[in-house]
Amino acid sequence: MADDESLPYLNAPGNITKVLNKIKEAETPPRFTGDYLATTLQMPGGSPKPVIPFLKRTGFLASDGVPTEMYKRFRGSESGVAASEALRQGYKALYRVNEYAHDATDAKLTDLIVQVTGAEKGSARVRSIASSFQALKAFANFSESAKKTGDGEVELNADEAGSAGGSEKGLQGGIQLAYTINLHLPATPDIAVFDAIFRSLKEHLIQ
Repeated sequence: MADDESLPYLNAPGNITKVLNKIKEAETPPRFTGDYLATTLQMPGGSPKPVIPFLKRTGFLASDGVPTEMYKRFRGSESGVAASEALRQGYKALYRVNEYAHDATDAKLTDLIVQVTGAEKGSARVRSIASSFQALKAFANFSESAKKTGDGEVELNADEAGSAGGSEKGLQGGIQLAYTINLHLPATPDIAVFDAIFRSLKEHLIQ
């Protein structure tokens, strides 16, 4: 791990894959220590130990080594969502520059890392950061993450000010009708797409 960098990495990023797979199989420990890594997860020696600070930087462990809620979710049905959140947390410097960093090609990811760190493009450090990012990304599910967080969803309630195309017109006896519209927006950085969607929505539905 490099303490002076804003991006976490391992010189042997394959250990990230091995440890995360083992975390899913083993019980959650009170604290994730070097002994736990060596004995329970059966990864002794010095090479796997940098995984512990990596797990802290990405939010799986608290600063004292106690597994977080993210760690527990990663072991269950929300594994992919938790991994995507960990990726965003650990590599937030990349996501500040490109919110779709996980969709970048290998070449563009390298360029992004160079831009953020200022390191040499062909350096071992840049390669290790990219490989560590990809190792964690392999566990992530960003489609499911968007559903869980409600990203790109708009809800409109027609019982507010009687809008949405006369849903209350022609009703007798004081009955009012309300409904909710769920609009799932496409994942795109092009603001013109959203302008067109909402303009059409206003013209055809909310008048």
